[in-house]
Amino acid sequence: MRWKKQGTPPDYRFSLANERTFLAWIRTALAFMAAAVGIDQLAPRLAPEFFRSALVIALSLTAAGLSYYAYRRWVRNERAMRNDSELPFPYALIWLSCGLSTGVMLTLAVLVAL
Repeated sequence: MRWKKQGTPPDYRFSLANERTFLAWIRTALAFMAAAVGIDQLAPRLAPEFFRSALVIALSLTAAGLSYYAYRRWVRNERAMRNDSELPFPYALIWLSCGLSTGVMLTLAVLVAL
């Protein structure tokens, strides 16, 4: 945590806003994990076993990735605020949006085919 000694401490309001954003990412990851558990435990006849398992694994991996990304993003933003530099662009939003759109379309296609 060398970055905590760099630059000057930001205004506490900005640090708290950064923390709220971190918690929002964590809530999103928890929602993905809850969806994975729900599909696995509560919807055994939702789709063929292979597709259902693949969906549960994809949702679980997305939750894990979002949790990791939330921490990395929080650190990068804190470091940028301490050094008075521009905040980094959240490129993961592009991947998340594309992945969600693709996942929803695949799920709808499988459900319609049943």
